[in-house]
Amino acid sequence: MTAPIAASASAPLAPGPRGWPIVGNLPGMVRDRLGFVSGLQREYGEIFRVRVGGRELNLLSNPEFIKHVLVDNAANYVKGDIFKKLEPFLGKGLFTAEGDLWRRQRRLMQPHFHKESVAALVGLMVETIAASIERWRPRARSGEAFDFAPEMMRLTLDVVTRALFGADVDADATTVGAALTTVLEHTNRRLLSLVDLTDVLPLPSARRYRRALATLDRIVFGIIAARRRTSERRADLLQMLLDARDPDSGEPMNDQQLRDEVMTLFLAGHETTANGLAWTWYLLSRAPAVDRRLRSDVARVLGARRPTMDDVPQLAYARQIFEEAMRLYPPVIGVPRDAIREDRIGGYRVRAGATVVSSAYLTHHNPRLWPNPEGFDPDRFAPDRPGPPIAPFAYLPFGAGQRKCIGHVFATIEGTLAVAMIAQAYRPELVPGVRVDAIPQLTLRPSQIPIRLRLAEPIQ
Repeated sequence: MTAPIAASASAPLAPGPRGWPIVGNLPGMVRDRLGFVSGLQREYGEIFRVRVGGRELNLLSNPEFIKHVLVDNAANYVKGDIFKKLEPFLGKGLFTAEGDLWRRQRRLMQPHFHKESVAALVGLMVETIAASIERWRPRARSGEAFDFAPEMMRLTLDVVTRALFGADVDADATTVGAALTTVLEHTNRRLLSLVDLTDVLPLPSARRYRRALATLDRIVFGIIAARRRTSERRADLLQMLLDARDPDSGEPMNDQQLRDEVMTLFLAGHETTANGLAWTWYLLSRAPAVDRRLRSDVARVLGARRPTMDDVPQLAYARQIFEEAMRLYPPVIGVPRDAIREDRIGGYRVRAGATVVSSAYLTHHNPRLWPNPEGFDPDRFAPDRPGPPIAPFAYLPFGAGQRKCIGHVFATIEGTLAVAMIAQAYRPELVPGVRVDAIPQLTLRPSQIPIRLRLAEPIQ
């Protein structure tokens, strides 16, 4: 059913498939969301409209349209119902907050996520990645095949936990990891549910979610309270948040706001980076020439030693690989906003109350913006690449505009170091004949990345 929806008399609504009564285009979205919307982009272009139940969605893959929503007319677009489902977990942290609260928190936190501040955490990142590499060594020696995706989750969780809390959480690290996994899985189900019965029915999954969230709250609030009782200063992100003061009032964050920002950093610094890394190894396993060039480049820069912050700019090819993996498989596939008032985008009418999605996935696969968009080509991100530069708002792994993810520098450095250090030690090989699917949830997860780790041979 692909006949366009009828246009209004004043200005046409964006074209799109007609859909079914009541559920609209939900069957196609559930069956194969990425394939469905990619087909609609090919048929209708860089703005099209679908209906999911009673919700009208306009999907964008034109950088100028995205800039209009996220920057030029950002005051007309707010975070809607989907973000309210995140509030039990994230509270009023940067990801969910709006208006004056968001502006206050962004001002408080922004200075602590500049490159100079993140550089102080590079030693911690390197130590944590090295510990993971050692943990995998028995599997590499035995030739055992295993799923690398959960290992990337564990690695990035270890990094963000230590970056947030230093040694304070060592005894609780396993508990935090298990609770966070339960909370994220339940949150994904809530986001994808047409009817959310979490607070209506006594579902076992809801009880597990509430227990896990209570566990996280107990640990996080406990660490905050312990920090407030001591005069000892720590070199971690929690200390930065405790020290932050509103530039106008001089007020610090209260315990609830600290908790909400910690939970937000758990999500932003764990799930998204882990998925980017998992997809990186999937792509490298299918591109031997890129893999060999990576290992040669890492050997040239590092030899057998561990990297430091001074090495990060020299590990440019590792960074390009991570960036290209996030182009093909963006950690967050789209940025939804709800229109407060009627608007026009690309000559089409957007009704008040409609949802507009700046689609990272569709934009990153738009052939007008990216030659051979399905190909894995890290040289797209080389600083000396020929041709025109990448268009603003054409690359959105961390969002865009004033609400671009505050942790994008942290994530890029962490991803670069992880790619370089793992390539220095191992050559991950994808198990042949196993299907790997992209699962679009809160983030774009791989169904599995089954690999065997080979010890890396010296590059001649």
